[in-house]
Amino acid sequence: MKKFGRFIAKNKILVVVIAIVLIFPAIFGMISTKINYDLLTYLPQNLDSMKGQEILDKKYSDAATSMLIIENMEAKDVVKIKNNISEIQGVNKVIWIDNLLDTSIPKEILPDEIKESFYSKNSTMIIIKFNESASSKATQNAINSVRKITNKQCFLSGMSAIVKDTKDLADKETPFYVLLAVVFSVIILSLTMQSVIIPFIFLAEIGLAILYNFGTNAFLGQISYVTKALAAVLQLGVTMDYSIFLLHRYDEERKKIDDRVEAMAEAIANTIVSITGSSLTTIAGFLALCAMTLSLGKDIGIVMAKGVLIGVISTVTVLPALILIFDKPIHKFSHKTVLPEFHKVSDLVTKKYKVFIILFLLLFIPAIYGNNHTKVYYNLDESLPKDTPSIVATNKLKKEYNMTTTHFILVKDNIKSYKVREMIDKIEKVSGIEKVIAYDKFIGAAIPESFIPEDIKDIFKQGGYNLILANSKYKAARDEENIQIDELNKIVKDYDKEAMISGEGPLTKDLIEIADKDFKHVNGVSIAAIFGIILIVFASLSIPILLVAAISLAIFINMAIPFYTGTTIPFIASIVIGCIQLGATVDYAILMTTRFREEIRNGNDKFKAAKITVEGTAKSIVTSGLTFFAATASVGIISNMDLIKTLCGMIARGALISMGVIIFILPSILIVCEKFIRITTKNWNKKPLDEVKEI
Repeated sequence: MKKFGRFIAKNKILVVVIAIVLIFPAIFGMISTKINYDLLTYLPQNLDSMKGQEILDKKYSDAATSMLIIENMEAKDVVKIKNNISEIQGVNKVIWIDNLLDTSIPKEILPDEIKESFYSKNSTMIIIKFNESASSKATQNAINSVRKITNKQCFLSGMSAIVKDTKDLADKETPFYVLLAVVFSVIILSLTMQSVIIPFIFLAEIGLAILYNFGTNAFLGQISYVTKALAAVLQLGVTMDYSIFLLHRYDEERKKIDDRVEAMAEAIANTIVSITGSSLTTIAGFLALCAMTLSLGKDIGIVMAKGVLIGVISTVTVLPALILIFDKPIHKFSHKTVLPEFHKVSDLVTKKYKVFIILFLLLFIPAIYGNNHTKVYYNLDESLPKDTPSIVATNKLKKEYNMTTTHFILVKDNIKSYKVREMIDKIEKVSGIEKVIAYDKFIGAAIPESFIPEDIKDIFKQGGYNLILANSKYKAARDEENIQIDELNKIVKDYDKEAMISGEGPLTKDLIEIADKDFKHVNGVSIAAIFGIILIVFASLSIPILLVAAISLAIFINMAIPFYTGTTIPFIASIVIGCIQLGATVDYAILMTTRFREEIRNGNDKFKAAKITVEGTAKSIVTSGLTFFAATASVGIISNMDLIKTLCGMIARGALISMGVIIFILPSILIVCEKFIRITTKNWNKKPLDEVKEI
């Protein structure tokens, strides 16, 4: 390791030049990476709801359908708008009442089922079907064009429009997330580090690592907008520890070694060893997200694990080179920090350790209860501000056309028409179903089949399937909606075992069921992985239990707060927060436990060892914790997207809670359990032979 460190230190200019050259392919890779703004596409493809969605997309172009509500407009002007929309590239078909009859004929002669589908009081509805999926570039461009040619009387709704508004808001805000994270991190580092220059050195190095991480996302093909919004901020907060460790080690070596190159070589060698276990636990925490059935977890997990690995490599290559190049100004422009020496804190936690142990045990009760009862929401539209155009339009659609949710039921078209009508009768009797629209309802005594235009027939019959639309008064993700979907499934499966129900309601129902399983599965995997790594690093059976217990308390407290404040959080937060907080802040626990072991090996009793440990590690933990907090809290404050706002707010809060638990409670745990640790840990109170030989 020392040879590697010496090579980096001696070739500092070459390292920086290579780092700068790598910026260009990284930028190209970042530009080439597609961003996915539709989270429902991350559901497993083998679900009936997803199979149905694919048929709707490929056969019907219904997976990308928008409804345009037009208020207080004459029929001739509506026709003009419809014709203009038809000319837009990416639009497959535009359907209105004039597809059925001439607009000069009074709408009153239409059957109620059809009339109520296109009219409501002073408004009318046009159905727009796109060529490609809701999140495709062609559909998004088409949505933009539709909005340009419509006026304030027009309201565009549907998942395609929601995806468009999500994209616009995310693209607008994401650069500010990074900017704010950088600004607040600089402020915290300037106050807690002795050099004025070092915060900028740190951020330059971490900035390059973030750029490399985003550039290498190209091999994934695409990442979600959630990953794009969070990755830079999380990587900055999580990998800042490594930069702090390297600088502190370099300063220590400079006191012993006059040659700066040799001092840095020693610092690099020791930093690689010290951050290996730390980075492995963080990587394991993120990779645990890959165990999610919802592939969004894999998306976030791979990008963040890769970011940590790149951060480690950058810390032991680029950062040492930058520190050596700017060594003189770094040490020239120094000042006192605002951080105390933590003598009083160390006295408090060692003298009142019994109080903190009791507090540790008692806090689990309200924390676990609150964690288990925190309410979550699954409706993706709730993540956007209420005044977003697509949300305003969607609310109008729900209120004026009773289209709170629409179920797309697909059955084989070889089922006899009378059987389909029989099935429709049963569907209409299901609680909460407001209206059923189907081809087989149009034909009969009132309207002969020959009277139905091909455009209308094509809406319902495509590729061997018969489409039935069932409008529900219930909102997606509600219990009554999920019960309704179960009843509908029973009915349609009786007539066609291969029948599928898709749409927002069934997709969200599947999302709920998968998220519940993912929550339990992912937390178990992350704890097991980190437990195993700590077990190997410390060669101990007890230390993994104690450290995971301490961080778990911090996670439970963080997850319980929404329950006690009456806040409902997005479902994804309930799944990923535990992994992120565990992986990102278990470093603090490892750092403190390693130092405690070192002091025990130096011959100190457990109380003195704990006191020295707190005084020696608190500054690093507080600096890292506050930087992590500042980077994520700033995003949580300014974001208008509830999903990002909540995730960043909870991560920021989790950093502070973990910091508090490690500084105040973990030393007490180590004091009380020291004897148990000694029995269950290899070489706990004596140095291994290889360390003794080095001395």
